[in-house]
Amino acid sequence: MSGKLTLPILLLVAFFAMSAGAIVAPVLPFMVEPLNTSREAVGLVLGIYTFSTAFFMLFLSIIMDRVGRKTIIVPCLLINGIIGGACYFSQDLNTLLILRFVQGIGIAGMLPIVMTMIGELYSGLDRVNAMGIMSMTTGLGGVSAPLIGGAMALYGWNVPFLFYFLTVPLAIIAVLALPETNLPEKRAKNGVFDLAKSLKDIRVSYTMFLGFSIFFLLYTMVIYVPFILKDNYGFDPRDAGLALGFQGIAMAIMASRAKRMTKRCGKQLTVRIGFIVVGIALAGTSLANSLILNMLFIFMFGIGFGMAQPSLNTLITQVAPSKMMGGVVSIYNIMKYAGQTAAPLVLALVLFNFSLPVVFVSSSIIAFAAAISLYLAKDIYAGLDEN
Repeated sequence: MSGKLTLPILLLVAFFAMSAGAIVAPVLPFMVEPLNTSREAVGLVLGIYTFSTAFFMLFLSIIMDRVGRKTIIVPCLLINGIIGGACYFSQDLNTLLILRFVQGIGIAGMLPIVMTMIGELYSGLDRVNAMGIMSMTTGLGGVSAPLIGGAMALYGWNVPFLFYFLTVPLAIIAVLALPETNLPEKRAKNGVFDLAKSLKDIRVSYTMFLGFSIFFLLYTMVIYVPFILKDNYGFDPRDAGLALGFQGIAMAIMASRAKRMTKRCGKQLTVRIGFIVVGIALAGTSLANSLILNMLFIFMFGIGFGMAQPSLNTLITQVAPSKMMGGVVSIYNIMKYAGQTAAPLVLALVLFNFSLPVVFVSSSIIAFAAAISLYLAKDIYAGLDEN
């Protein structure tokens, strides 16, 4: 079923889904003045699209297993490209937030479809390997998207939004080259109550909680590290993008070794170690007093994230009921985007009442708490490392 172009196309879709935040992250501090807003409010440029993504992903979760995969992915690519590119023309924060909200509709159907199709096309360690390659691709997106966004921002704070137009030709390619993995005879007739029933499985709900946590922690770094680099070291958008790129390099390196690590340690232990490394990196960032130390902890965060994410992506496709995989994977991604949405909202309150170092300390506590919970709940994944 899987042709030579299938996985590369899916990887490109995953890259663009992930870059929706990364492309503008290093530019956030430089949007404050032209948009006449505050550094607390500007985080909503990321938060509003992740909220929209999570909201519309909930709707897609209900219909995803009832229709063809291409019926969802192609319109989503078009919405992301056209509306995301239209953000270039925004003159104020309110207009930009409205467009980002609509863009979230497009993002909502991209990554869940990629993960679901990989789950349908591969099994066993081949699935782990494909998920690892997907995570490596999004990790490379973590390298290149901030660099591209930072470089484009030198020509104007809004120029990076033109990058999104690239998903329009990708939609055309998807129409012509992607196979349909959810054929009419395989489509589920299940409704919302069947989907809700599947969420009662502790393995499903707990994996979703971990997905929420790891992406909450990711956006701690994505949003607030550029402020440290600008305030303490005078970084411009391009330099901030380059610094965040070190995080993406580490993610890509670790994700490329996902199959090997899983075979040696198992998925649950790999995720647990990933959370511990992330926690150390966040705590270290709160104390770092030099550029070298900041870069070291940025890289360390990428290592931890690159360990946790591929295994979590694989686990959710394993614990999901086969006929509800699309819906369950969508809810899982809702929790990931909910984590990205919660981060700027919750941490803005922490920043307002305390200081930037306290923001990183707070998130490090969350990371260590997740690692401890994984140790206490390790038996719920028993047997999955053999599948």
